[in-house]
Amino acid sequence: MGNGAAIKTGVRNSAGTILILMDADGQHNPDDIPRLIEKLDSGFDMVVGARQNDTHASLLRRVGNTLYNWLASRMTGFPIADLTSGFRAVRARHFKRFLYLLPNKFSYPTTSTMAFFRSGLPVGYVPIHAIQRQGDGKSHIRIFHDGIRFFIIILKIGALFSPMRFFLPISGMLLLLGLGYYGYTYMNSGRFTNMSAVLLLASLFTFLISIVSEQISALHYKDIEESKRRTTR
Repeated sequence: MGNGAAIKTGVRNSAGTILILMDADGQHNPDDIPRLIEKLDSGFDMVVGARQNDTHASLLRRVGNTLYNWLASRMTGFPIADLTSGFRAVRARHFKRFLYLLPNKFSYPTTSTMAFFRSGLPVGYVPIHAIQRQGDGKSHIRIFHDGIRFFIIILKIGALFSPMRFFLPISGMLLLLGLGYYGYTYMNSGRFTNMSAVLLLASLFTFLISIVSEQISALHYKDIEESKRRTTR
């Protein structure tokens, strides 16, 4: 059913208080697990194995991961060393609360990381070196397929953490384009064109979508906030 479905099945059947998640292609070194747990015990709820720049991944994947990390860091306000790494140690009681958010296919690392940040649960990083993939050792990149995947992950980052911070710049850009095009057509032909109307309406709709998305996003983390308040009391 997919990588995410396998992770969710394993988590549901786990009984421990700490979960270790790894990719199954042999690129993660089990000897790094004690380092993740040691970092976790220092006050974190999730610790991610951050792959170094000299990893075996292809140039295209390195560029994509760099863009993911930059965007997620901008959205959260915290430095994110590796958003898509599948090697991580997490506290089970927190991770299990977010299982319903995780997709059955790809991007469970992205979803879980952003969910932890959104809930105010500390995330730490431990530098690791990825081992050569088992099998043919090649990363089969499909430009069209991975381009769609990249776009979906970006939307997921925005939707999970702060939809308004993600959508408001888009709304503002559409507003400026609409006003700029209206000014251009008014100066040249003295009229308000259909394209100006489309751009201005698109700006308005994007702004309204951001408000609704912000409210929906907040509902995902209501139980976490209530749990944290009970713990504090």
